[in-house]
Amino acid sequence: MAKSLFQRAWVKKSFYFQARISFVRVKYLFLTWLTVLVGSWVLYVQYSTYTELCRGHECKNAICDKYRKGIIDGSACSSLCDKDTLYMSRCLSTLPNNQVYTGSWGDRDGIIRCKLGEVVHYELGEEPEPRREAPVFDKPTRGTSVEKFREMVFNHLKSKLGEQANLAGLVSQILSVADGNKDGRVSLPEARSTWALLQMDEVLLGLLLQDRGHTPRLLGYCGDLYMTERVPYGPLYGLSLPWPLVSWVPSSVQRTMDQWFTPSWPRKAKISMGLLELVEDIFHGTYGSFLICDLAAAHFGYTDRHELRLTNTQTVVPEDEFRRTMRVLKCETDADCVYGADCQTSCDVSEKRCREEPVQPNLAKACSALKDYLLRGAPSGMREELERQLYACMALKGNAGQMNMEHSLILNNLKALLWRQISHTKDS
Repeated sequence: MAKSLFQRAWVKKSFYFQARISFVRVKYLFLTWLTVLVGSWVLYVQYSTYTELCRGHECKNAICDKYRKGIIDGSACSSLCDKDTLYMSRCLSTLPNNQVYTGSWGDRDGIIRCKLGEVVHYELGEEPEPRREAPVFDKPTRGTSVEKFREMVFNHLKSKLGEQANLAGLVSQILSVADGNKDGRVSLPEARSTWALLQMDEVLLGLLLQDRGHTPRLLGYCGDLYMTERVPYGPLYGLSLPWPLVSWVPSSVQRTMDQWFTPSWPRKAKISMGLLELVEDIFHGTYGSFLICDLAAAHFGYTDRHELRLTNTQTVVPEDEFRRTMRVLKCETDADCVYGADCQTSCDVSEKRCREEPVQPNLAKACSALKDYLLRGAPSGMREELERQLYACMALKGNAGQMNMEHSLILNNLKALLWRQISHTKDS
């Protein structure tokens, strides 16, 4: 009897144990299947995003096709299409029609940019529309003389920069760049490439600022594909958090973390002087005044010698163009009168139109961007004076009386203070 009960209990226990093992197996099998399914979906989404954003091969094929047909030419065309000594490496694109890659050209590293036609999305079950092509290289037309092309460039620059005394010199500089093979003349295919480049404001502004060392130099071009020097360090400061953490980390904490990842203070001072010199050069500069409409750290970098470079010239706008835009903008409040990220005017409520005068000059915004950057780790003997000058700088207004004189005084005082601290160091 006891033996029978023991056997029955053993069978029940064995059955329970086997059932539990089966349940665990099913559970793990389900979790494994779910992991594979989710992983495959993530890989598919990543691959789809990559193939949509990173279309460098299409860009190269389109450019080289036009080069081989004799439509375009430029200093980089032969290396890109014939010799294969200029090639794209890592994709940095964030927009499908604006391709950005790291690249190499012989022993030079750089950033390659290229425009493409728009990617057209469509719903399942619908016929896909043909891809919209990028603008063709149809200007200047066959038979256009060099003098006529010079006039075209002059008028284009005048429409962008307004009446400037030095436009003729700038035109000559651009025609020198257009002579890609340096044979002393600009061919029609070279002129078409140059004209396409000039339609992109970031290229034009880069050419304006590169001689003063504020932007990466243009290394070469072919059509509207162009390569600039690579800036080794960027952004100016800060830490790029993974996107799931961005919304969870308070902005005050992130600002503090940003200042942990910066060079030593003397090097920060030298980099900061580069930003102040950029502001100085575009304030009533050689080709007029410009506004920087986004002073985020991501738009700046620096070299091995700690020289500042503006890596995104799309944030810079000619003041004439800014005023024309604001003049026709309707508004209810001041919040309606914003251009870019932080170029703002006030609203004339009676007229319901935006005023033309910027509320805050470049220098005030630059000092706001540099305040935490410079004050952290500043030498104790000059920290109080540095803080006082930065706050005086941040208080500048665009419509203040005698703003030009005040602007120059504050800028020179701040540069002199920084220079006194670093002039005796190797970082100067």
